[in-house]
Amino acid sequence: MAHYKATDSKREQFRRYLEKAGVMDSLTSVFVSLYEQPEKPTNALEYVQQHLGNVSQTSADTEALQQEVIDLRQRCARLTEENKDLKARLQQYEPASEEGSTAN
Repeated sequence: MAHYKATDSKREQFRRYLEKAGVMDSLTSVFVSLYEQPEKPTNALEYVQQHLGNVSQTSADTEALQQEVIDLRQRCARLTEENKDLKARLQQYEPASEEGSTAN
């Protein structure tokens, strides 16, 4: 009985390890993709092997792209603030009467 508990505990630790490493999500994604194929491939193992590599690349690419989006949003916010500041400073030097006139 004690042997059964130890084995069960090791299995649970291993399962948590796989989940934490993203293995379970990757496998699930590949299996879902295989399930959704209208025409099933003749060699399912080959399909899984090919697409499993793509899932890990996609995950790494996704993380890099998400970081890039965060960086670009921060840059955009800084530039917007700088633009507002420069417009306000420019207003100090432009006479109010020229705002309504058109340049020829």
